Amino acid sequence: MVDKLELRTRLIRRATLRQLEIFEAVARLRSFSRAAESLCLTQPTVSMQIRKLAEAVGMPLLEKVGKGVFLTEAGRELYTVCLELFGTIDRFEMTVANLRGLKQGSLRVTAVTTAEYFLPRILGYFCQRYPGIDISLEVTNREHALERMRHNVDDLYICGQPPEELDVAAVPFLDNPLVVVAAADHPLASQRRVPLERIAQEPLLLREPGSGTRLAAEKFFATRGIVPRVRMELGSNEAIKQAVAGGLGISVLSGHALVHGSGGLVVLPVAGFPLRRSWYVVYPKGKQLSVVARTFLAFVVQEGKGFASGWPWEEREKAQGGGRARVRRRRSRHGRG
Repeated sequence: MVDKLELRTRLIRRATLRQLEIFEAVARLRSFSRAAESLCLTQPTVSMQIRKLAEAVGMPLLEKVGKGVFLTEAGRELYTVCLELFGTIDRFEMTVANLRGLKQGSLRVTAVTTAEYFLPRILGYFCQRYPGIDISLEVTNREHALERMRHNVDDLYICGQPPEELDVAAVPFLDNPLVVVAAADHPLASQRRVPLERIAQEPLLLREPGSGTRLAAEKFFATRGIVPRVRMELGSNEAIKQAVAGGLGISVLSGHALVHGSGGLVVLPVAGFPLRRSWYVVYPKGKQLSVVARTFLAFVVQEGKGFASGWPWEEREKAQGGGRARVRRRRSRHGRG
């Protein structure tokens, strides 16, 4: 058993803050090479600092099993200490930033991959308003985002479906409609209305299991007794768009993935679609948000709706007599729900 008090005493006396930063990166990423890349260091430097830290602690912190890197009991305790320490430092920095009138500070955000279509733009506007804020953005798949959330690595998280398995606060800020897409020359592309049952006859391309878009689509089909023909699983929206354009099948994607660069694709007017969902700012319940995080949260809630315009299917709805006002009314009802 690790004597936690003794471990912390040794850290205070012997370990450097830089060594703890390097260890936290290795423990979080489970990789020396990825940690070195994220910290802009060489892998030998990372290995040397981890070795010196282990010597300072007096016991091994990491162990390699095959190609994997795993925490020892002392390593797990040290990782907890690192999170507590860096959290305390961040809160102090944010307090100082608050005293300075939000002229300085930092913000760490992790977002699921589909958010890359709009989040950098939002962050750009935020930085224009608060130019002294340093922002770190991690764009990753849902599984990795939830892992970071479990360990409270970042200030805020952006996802389209808040995790039910974690105790989190989730604040909606932007529409996230899901649509059915096909190649422009697909036989269904010229139809004015496509029955949902017809979709079950088409090969379907989906994101990897666990993706928020996939979870929402599967839930929608299941509640209506539809069993889709899944032909292929792909790990990115861009790969799916290329596969759909190449005629491999149809797919369900976020409207945000189509606003920029959707050549060769059309949105099918399928009954029940678009699926009206939202993007959320998520953080663990009970987490003390820094002043910068609170300011960013208020910013996206206030400004978020301004980023939902120019949806690819709006012109088609206007041509069918619905018009932009009809789309806006449906959004408004969704927002209140």
